[in-house]
Amino acid sequence: MSKNDRRPRGRTTPEDQTRAGTERRVRRIVLVVIGVVVVAASTYAGIQLTRPQEATIATPAPSTTSSADLTVREDSRQLNDVPDAKVTFVEFLDFECEACGAAFPAIEELRRTYGDRVSFVIRYFPIQSHFNALRAARAVEAAAQQGQLEAMYTKMYQAQTEWAEQQVPKDDIFRGYAQELGLDMTAWEAAYNATATTGRIQSDAQDGISMGVQGTPTFFLNGKLIEPQSFAELETLIQQALAE
Repeated sequence: MSKNDRRPRGRTTPEDQTRAGTERRVRRIVLVVIGVVVVAASTYAGIQLTRPQEATIATPAPSTTSSADLTVREDSRQLNDVPDAKVTFVEFLDFECEACGAAFPAIEELRRTYGDRVSFVIRYFPIQSHFNALRAARAVEAAAQQGQLEAMYTKMYQAQTEWAEQQVPKDDIFRGYAQELGLDMTAWEAAYNATATTGRIQSDAQDGISMGVQGTPTFFLNGKLIEPQSFAELETLIQQALAE
């Protein structure tokens, strides 16, 4: 994560305002993770208060599609299969994002509790300043094309410290993950390097920008942006949606 630029006293720039917003978001993410730690009676050490990175994807032309319609596309990747789910939880994520990695245990706790009633959807939102973020998304998408979305998604976060925050390509590491999962490597390589795969990822990111996503992770519940400040609040929002 980059250090904050020094600004003259008394002057507030748009960059300052964006930075403040993202810092508030990551503090909320950390609170969610702390809530999971208490619930699960486990220890997640070394969580650092760092802000999500801002998106640097070009702003798209105005869309005539409503934000709710953009939240989940017909081809959006789902971590579980809940036919006619009443509640849909969507995360715009970046596999190299430290805050996303910190939130991962919280999302897994929610999936264990509500995975039979709530549809959990991921949308790719790789941040350009994260050197391997797009590569990681391509690796996950290539695995998804062989029915191994959940396995590669999980591997990326569990092994995040092996490859993230490094300014050298980690293609070989991602290739190794695919081999560990027993994937058809010829098909995986073809998908990993396909322009269609990159386009699929960029389409997710463009949808996110159209809905006002500025950093990762960003959550939507039934098409509505949510910003829970604790795991308990996040769980309550899901329970309320299920009860409606």
